[in-house]
Amino acid sequence: MSRRARVTPAEAGLPDGGARRRTPGLRREEVAVLAGVGASWYQWLEQGRDISVSPQVLDAVARVLRLSDAERRHLYLLAGLNPPPPQVAPERREMGEGLRRLIDAWMPYPAHIMDVYYNCVMYNDAAAAVLGMRPDITQNCLVDFFTDPLYRSRSRSWERNARTVVAQFRAASSGRPGDEGYQAVLERASAASAEFAALWQERDIEDAGQIRKELDHPLAGLLCLEATALKVPARPDLTIVLHTPLDEADTAAKLEWLASPQARRGTMHPVAG
Repeated sequence: MSRRARVTPAEAGLPDGGARRRTPGLRREEVAVLAGVGASWYQWLEQGRDISVSPQVLDAVARVLRLSDAERRHLYLLAGLNPPPPQVAPERREMGEGLRRLIDAWMPYPAHIMDVYYNCVMYNDAAAAVLGMRPDITQNCLVDFFTDPLYRSRSRSWERNARTVVAQFRAASSGRPGDEGYQAVLERASAASAEFAALWQERDIEDAGQIRKELDHPLAGLLCLEATALKVPARPDLTIVLHTPLDEADTAAKLEWLASPQARRGTMHPVAG
């Protein structure tokens, strides 16, 4: 009812009814007509009765009521259906500068941001110095994990983490079956790495979370990090990956030193360890 009250008849393309309209917003009957459903069925929907609903009908109701993406997904939940994947609101698309400030503020610890297909959107200086992120590689985090010789030469935990990385990619892609973007990355990774192809065939699946990384840096030595994948509700198409130093190998102090001018001059051109 509260969502109906927000939409005026004029906004819905209807006459306003003049003095005959006792309350603002749309009547139930008007919503039913505009959504292409029966008036009684729509009344039962508002009343929360146990009725059969389809995604198509809910989308029609959401369109008439001008629901936001969050409200539309909530409507699915109220109706007992799995909500569709979240969409990025147009006013939220320009968040690049704010996200850049976020990962730069994470210095001297590595941080990067990737899209739903694991393409790297941006990374901070520590990610370049520690993880070897640089412009001349593919910049897809899944493909790079299996094909970048610099990162692999530094990673002590590569074999242990490879299975987790593949399982998390399967979990991400399974939520969007038929998505050509995921299929393109899958084909690219399979063609580039027999190891990836073999792990993919094992069909493991795991939600994104935290991964322990152990790296041998050519200047700083052993680094022990915990990578945490975070979602931004306003930008569901992006994942922020923050690396936190563990209480081992004096990692925090080493990362601070690597961010210093002296160390940065030595790591401007990464050298495989």
